[in-house]
Amino acid sequence: MVAKLLGGVRTGNNGDSRRDVEHPHWSIEVKHRQKLPNWIHDAMGQAEREADGRVPIVVLHEKNLKYEESYVIMRLHTFNIETNYVDVYEDPPNATSGDK
Repeated sequence: MVAKLLGGVRTGNNGDSRRDVEHPHWSIEVKHRQKLPNWIHDAMGQAEREADGRVPIVVLHEKNLKYEESYVIMRLHTFNIETNYVDVYEDPPNATSGDK
């Protein structure tokens, strides 16, 4: 499902050390867990509540590492909107019937 949402092709788990999704631009690793830690959900909820028209992100920083090495988390649908990704299975935005 993630591969489709990002316009890539799932490579599957075949024992090789390689990307989870083949994509022309992104190197995608998908990490599925039964449940993510509540503090991640709480942090995203806080970012979303305080967004006021801005793009909500969560920055994860580990003590003693450079801030430039921090991770940025955002919702996948927000990522697709912000990168102007158009799902290949959907009509392009503002398409008229003659543009399909």
